[in-house]
Amino acid sequence: MSWDDTKLVESLRAIPLFEHLDDLALARVAEVAKPVELTAGHVLMNAGQEGAGLLVIQEGNVSVEVGGHSIDFMPGEFFGELALLVDGLVHTGRVRATTAVRCLAIGRDDFTGLLKDEPQFAINMLRVLARRLADTDKLLAQK
Repeated sequence: MSWDDTKLVESLRAIPLFEHLDDLALARVAEVAKPVELTAGHVLMNAGQEGAGLLVIQEGNVSVEVGGHSIDFMPGEFFGELALLVDGLVHTGRVRATTAVRCLAIGRDDFTGLLKDEPQFAINMLRVLARRLADTDKLLAQK
């Protein structure tokens, strides 16, 4: 593992999606994650687009725009997973960088491999998805 990989593994520990992974699993994530840097205003995903990967924000903010609503995602959060988890599902909203963003991209095949081989990765993701679903239920109940 190179110095850059070691630094990446250490930075992954601070991201809730990866926080309970052991060193070997973190090294695997570091191996498959590709760094991406984007400028403010860049559109990362569009509604109706097929999912290609999971994106995890390291620095900066993005806005997820769905049905006239906007949800801000901050460092440590991830998006793009739903279109990877369900065959034939496309992105439901547009994701736009509201600031300069540095994130990690994990492609479809590597994402599937992590889910299969690293149960803690799947458990961490399920916790976040359950929280998002509960928040959505609350929002719908207010209407």
